[in-house]
Amino acid sequence: MRYLVISVMVWCASALASFGQETGLVTLQTRQDSQGWEAVGRLDIAGKGFCTAALIRERLILTAAHCLFDTNGSLIAPDRFAFQAGLRDGRAEATRAVSRAVAHPQYQHNGDATDAASVAMDIAVLELDRPIRTTRIRPYLIAARPLTGDKVGVVSYGRGREDAPSLQEVCSVLGRQTGVIVMTCDVEYGSSGSPVFTLRDGQTRIASVVSAMAMVDGQKVALGTSLEGPLSALLAHFASQGPARPGGPQRMISIGQRNDTGAKFISAD
Repeated sequence: MRYLVISVMVWCASALASFGQETGLVTLQTRQDSQGWEAVGRLDIAGKGFCTAALIRERLILTAAHCLFDTNGSLIAPDRFAFQAGLRDGRAEATRAVSRAVAHPQYQHNGDATDAASVAMDIAVLELDRPIRTTRIRPYLIAARPLTGDKVGVVSYGRGREDAPSLQEVCSVLGRQTGVIVMTCDVEYGSSGSPVFTLRDGQTRIASVVSAMAMVDGQKVALGTSLEGPLSALLAHFASQGPARPGGPQRMISIGQRNDTGAKFISAD
């Protein structure tokens, strides 16, 4: 399976030079900078480190499945997670504990980020102990999968920039193959689970989740999961694991619904 991802990399390598007009990472330092991105947060993991996650329902966050596993390959207990929405310089817009964590049923954790099958299913949802209901923090909706050549953006935390989120407004989709999306987005350790956004008709939606880093002709790229099919399967699996919690029924997330988060995201046109 390692060869599958390498094949994707080789196939994308010739496209690297054709993607320009991309932006660098910008730290969201002020409340104004962060407007619309407050539903992205740092997912702290006691005894391990952190990932990035995003709110997709009032009490449900989306991240990478490998964030749910400890260094020895065992599942991490939910009480070791804490979600800090909009964390910036030690202050979060909302902090919640986690009551349940569920990885995609087809995800197999083998510690090998070059395994295309693992990357393609590398998503998980975590149920918060209490819903987040504020006017500033609104759950994101889900986009159709991005196409080769699309411009996307990413909001992430990462090693060396863990105290505030960073926004890359424009990066490019190099290609899609076997459920893996290859992007030029600038990610770092800790960026696993970061939401990748698209802008369509003035609305921002999550189109992918960062799974891993790779190198193409000496340039670092990000590997992400296509959400269009895997997320529906994951949510169905999540709902089957137990009864709906207080605060509303378990609702499947539809592709392409309107999103009025007000997130600042520039068009690449």
